[in-house]
Amino acid sequence: MDEPTSGLDARAAAIVMRTVRNTVDTGRTVVCTIHQPSIDIFEAFDELFLLKRGGEEIYAGPLGHHSLELIKYFEGIEGVSKIKEGYNPATWMLEVTTVSQEQILGVDFSDIYKNSELYQRNKALIKELSQPAPGSSELYIPSRYSQSSFTQCMACLWKQNLSYWRNPPYNTVRFFFTTIIALLLGTIFWDLGGKVRSSQDLFNAMGSMYSAVLFIGVMNCTSVQPVVAVERPDQLISSQVVIELPYALVQATIYGVIVYSMIGFEWTAAKFFWYLFFGYFTLLYFTFYGMMAVGMTPNYHIAAIVSSAFYAIWNLFSGFIIPRPCRSGGGGTATYAPLHGRSTGLVVSQFGDMMTEMEDGTIVKVFVEELLRLQAQLVGMGGDHCRGVCRALRLPVWPCHHEVQLPEEMMTIGAGMSIHILGCGYWCSTPIF
Repeated sequence: MDEPTSGLDARAAAIVMRTVRNTVDTGRTVVCTIHQPSIDIFEAFDELFLLKRGGEEIYAGPLGHHSLELIKYFEGIEGVSKIKEGYNPATWMLEVTTVSQEQILGVDFSDIYKNSELYQRNKALIKELSQPAPGSSELYIPSRYSQSSFTQCMACLWKQNLSYWRNPPYNTVRFFFTTIIALLLGTIFWDLGGKVRSSQDLFNAMGSMYSAVLFIGVMNCTSVQPVVAVERPDQLISSQVVIELPYALVQATIYGVIVYSMIGFEWTAAKFFWYLFFGYFTLLYFTFYGMMAVGMTPNYHIAAIVSSAFYAIWNLFSGFIIPRPCRSGGGGTATYAPLHGRSTGLVVSQFGDMMTEMEDGTIVKVFVEELLRLQAQLVGMGGDHCRGVCRALRLPVWPCHHEVQLPEEMMTIGAGMSIHILGCGYWCSTPIF
C-alpha cells in the first residue's frame, strides 16, 4: 500500500491502520510506504525497511516495542544524536539519516548497515529460506503472461487510447500546429499547383511539398519522444505504435485537404489520395523514428540530440536540395533515404502526367521525366519506399524497449515468507507488518 494514511485525519488514519492490522492477523503480509507518520501509526508496524536516496538500504529489521530496536541501532552509530524523550522516532530517524548528517559525521549509513550484524543475520536468513524443503518441487509457470498476446495488446490499446485522449498538450497542440502550418503554406503558395508556367513554378510547387516535411515531420518526431519516454516502463510498445495510426491519419487529412485546395493541385481522386498517402506515411515514419530514438537511448533528451543529426542527413538526401540529375558517384545511395521516396512520389503523382506547356515550350511531363529523371513508375516505388521505411523504423522499437529495472534486494518478512523490495530514488521508509 502506498501511503495509506496520507491526507487523512487522526480518526480516519486509525481506522485504516486497524483494518491493516486485522488483515495481518489473518496471516497475510502487508507492505506499506509511509510519509512522516505519527508515533501511534509508526509503532503499529512490526518491521522497517529504510532506504536512502539512490535506493540503498540503511536499515532492515524489527522496530521493537516503542521502536527500541530501531533507536538502539542508530544510537549505536558514533556521532548520531540521542533521541529526546517523547520525540517521534520516525521524525528522529529521518533527521539523523539525511545526506547532510552523513557529510557532517563523515559516514555512509549504507556501508554501516552492510557491515552490521543485522545485515549478516538478514542475509543468513534469506539463504536459509532460499533452500527448498526436502521433497518439494520447483514452481513451474508455463508462460510469462496469463493472457494471450492479442488479449494483452487489446487491453494495452484501450489503456493507450484513454492515455492519448487525456493528453491534450500532445495531440491538440500538434493538430493546431498542423492547421497553422497548412494555412501558412497554403497562403504562401496560393494557387501555384495549377499555374506551372515555368520551371521555377514547378520548383516552387516542389518546395511546398518539401516544406511540410521540415515543419510537421520534425515536430511529430520531437513531440512524441517525451510521451514514449513516460510510457516506456509500462511496455505498451505495440499499442503505442497502433494508437498513433488514427491520430497521424487525422493530422495528414487536416494538412492535405487545406494545402491541396489552397495550392490548387489538380482535383482528381488518384492525385488527391496519393498526396494524402505520402503525407500520412511521412508523418508515421517520423513518429516511429522518434519512438525508436527514445528506445535506443537512455532518455529522450539524448534522443533529441541524436535525432537532430539525422534530420540534416535526411534533409540533404530528400531529393530537393540535391536533385536526381545532380548526383554522382555514391549519390545512388540517397535513393534509400527516408524522405527521398516521398519527394519522388509527390512530384511524379502531381506533375508526371501534366501536359501543360511552359513558357520555354517544354511540356511539364517531359521536364519531369527527362530533366528531373522522374518516371511515372516511381509513384508506386515511392509508395513502397514509404511503407518500407515505416516498417523498418517500427520494428526496432520492440527490442529497444525494456522494462526499467530498479535496484532489487530481497528482505525476509518472517518464517517461510519473503518479498522483493524495489529501491527508490527518494528518502522513504517501508514499514512492514
